[in-house]
Amino acid sequence: MEKILTYNRFNLFLLLLVIFGGRNSYGQNTTVERPTIKTIVIDAGHGGKDPGCHGASSNEKNVCLSIALKLGDQIKKKYPGIKVIYTRDKDVFVELDQRANIANKAKADLFICIHANSASPAAYGAETYVLGLHRTESQQKVAERENSTIFLEDDKGEKYKDFDMSPDAIIARQIQLSVFLDQSISFADKLQKEFTKINRFNRGVKQAGFLVLYKTTMPSVLIETGFLTNPAEEKFLGDTTGQKKMALSMFSAFESYKNELEGIDVKTNNSTNGNSEVVSNTIEENNHKDKVLFRIQVETSETKIASTSSKFKGIKVFEYKQDNLYKYTFGEYEKDFAGANKYKNELREMGYQHAFVVAFLNGERINLEKAIKLAEN
Repeated sequence: MEKILTYNRFNLFLLLLVIFGGRNSYGQNTTVERPTIKTIVIDAGHGGKDPGCHGASSNEKNVCLSIALKLGDQIKKKYPGIKVIYTRDKDVFVELDQRANIANKAKADLFICIHANSASPAAYGAETYVLGLHRTESQQKVAERENSTIFLEDDKGEKYKDFDMSPDAIIARQIQLSVFLDQSISFADKLQKEFTKINRFNRGVKQAGFLVLYKTTMPSVLIETGFLTNPAEEKFLGDTTGQKKMALSMFSAFESYKNELEGIDVKTNNSTNGNSEVVSNTIEENNHKDKVLFRIQVETSETKIASTSSKFKGIKVFEYKQDNLYKYTFGEYEKDFAGANKYKNELREMGYQHAFVVAFLNGERINLEKAIKLAEN
């Protein structure tokens, strides 16, 4: 997976947090609730007068809409308490900035944009994008093709004329939304893994300057489900069975992401040899009274795990309990989110692919966004 952020950019990130910081109009600190998924926006790409790309008999707008509706139905059925909003639920044209506005106004917790790809007949596979700088010409072309929808809008894209999508602007936006970006990458990674389970070729998690991702203010991904220009892939994506398989894969990834985000992901551990030697998080927090402490979570289990477990590779581990689950973290960064995030990236390279930063105050886990703001005070 490509690295999205580098450590030296966090100086700018911390500055932006001061500028956009967590205070209401009265100058008071706002309270941020623990992350939960309450609202999800599903965006079927193209539509109406914009057919998107096409194969011999299928076009992108129809494929995207069918998958989007099937995904939404699955979420509604399993999680009736989650509000599912479609940017379109029929064959109509929706402007790019309006798609993002729908998600932003709804204060969505997740934005999923569904597309299909085009290239040579030999190209195949699924890929998922997060906001960032393209690394290859092919990634740039995908973004340019999807962004070209603006020229079908009533003003022929005039309102985007002065919109800054330069590398510096994209980097600044990445940093501004870095907490959401981490979550976007996590979800994108889960999507790609689910696609491989139905024998879809994994083209990876990538980054590019998609307008619709730039304008959303929540974890957001853009999925290129496959290539309609490839006859075999067009047959798969154009068929109801294939569309259902893709939707179910997206749902499985969503469910995994939701559980992980909300701290209810259960990973059963069978390696509990030896006495438990993990350090109690509550005890350690006494040394950091009234200070925000960042750590990197690497494991969750229904039962205690010994610190000697091979899962921890000899690294000092800290344990805390939440929702009747035992959770394990590495590292200890007082008021230093940048340092913790850097260590998280190192841990991912060591094999902890789903490592993520968590925050504590006086022994209690708190929301990460709130923690970052408190650390700046």
